[in-house]
Amino acid sequence: MNKSLITNLISILLLIIGYQIQNTIVLYAGLFAFSGAITNWLAIHMLFEKVPGLYGSGVIPARFEEFKAAIKHLMMDQFFTQKNIDKFVNQGMSSATSLDLAPVIKKIDLSPSFDSLTDVIMNSSFGGMLTMLGGVEAIQPLKQPFVEKMQSSIIDISQSEQVKQALKEQFEQPAMLEDIQTNIEKIIDQRLNELTPKMVKEIVQTMIQKHLGWLVVWGGIFGGLIGVISAIISAA
Repeated sequence: MNKSLITNLISILLLIIGYQIQNTIVLYAGLFAFSGAITNWLAIHMLFEKVPGLYGSGVIPARFEEFKAAIKHLMMDQFFTQKNIDKFVNQGMSSATSLDLAPVIKKIDLSPSFDSLTDVIMNSSFGGMLTMLGGVEAIQPLKQPFVEKMQSSIIDISQSEQVKQALKEQFEQPAMLEDIQTNIEKIIDQRLNELTPKMVKEIVQTMIQKHLGWLVVWGGIFGGLIGVISAIISAA
């Protein structure tokens, strides 16, 4: 239901009826109601559309860049402050699941660590003895058990309170928070740059026109009341 259209139609109907029956009160009520409703409707329309000859109309598309800057300012100064980011990090760090590094560690290839260990052994005083026993090939069967043991040990270490506290302290460093904030700002800039004046107009228009429609309704009602009062005063 278009509240603006209905209000304008009712006010015009009152205007016509008042004129036809020569009733000053109804005529003034319709005239002033239409005046208030159409004025408020035009004001809403001028927010989004340029009206020739009316300075300041089409303010939202015309102030597109300022509108984007205001959105960015609101998001960065109200939501993504360093205080809020620090609060988010602390809440995340207080959760055990957020510090479960096991899935990450399991994806790491620890084979090079075994190869490095093999090189160290072969270049040590045990190298000659190991060569007599078959050299590098003799210890290859130990590779997989070694990798699994290393993964298990690293996972155990990562789940210790000392490591959790160290990670938390690292995330709480001002430089870290600043980096997070800078990255968020870049993402916001990228998303805002994808907006066009038409998209912004449609977003805002859809969002507020439903509520601003009541301005037209109340403009018609108060205009009608003023018309009735004016008719009564003029007749007195």
